[in-house]
Amino acid sequence: QVQLVESGGGLVQVGGSLRLSCATSGIMFSRYNMGWYRQAPGKQRELVAFIFSSGTTNYADSVKGRFTISRANAKNTVYLQMNSLKDEDTAVYYCQATWGNVYWGQGTQVTVSS
Repeated sequence: QVQLVESGGGLVQVGGSLRLSCATSGIMFSRYNMGWYRQAPGKQRELVAFIFSSGTTNYADSVKGRFTISRANAKNTVYLQMNSLKDEDTAVYYCQATWGNVYWGQGTQVTVSS
């Protein structure tokens, strides 16, 4: 059974930091490309950051320079370090695993307040 479990969300003030984690099981993690997406109320889900199995990363323009995606293959976990958080970063953040099949986590809420 494939599971992706996000954690690390919460309430933070503008300018603060959070680190999200996505622990996976049931997949050959090192072969999967991993992504973080987010969905704000009334908006479509959007890509935040992506890390290929090779380690190559991509970021949405809105988070470049502030967010860092990384992976620990030995722990079957992908991370999203979020710094200099803004109001507009408020959303539910979802982890995605892709390698042929696509799997999603249940999401974790991030709320940035001023």
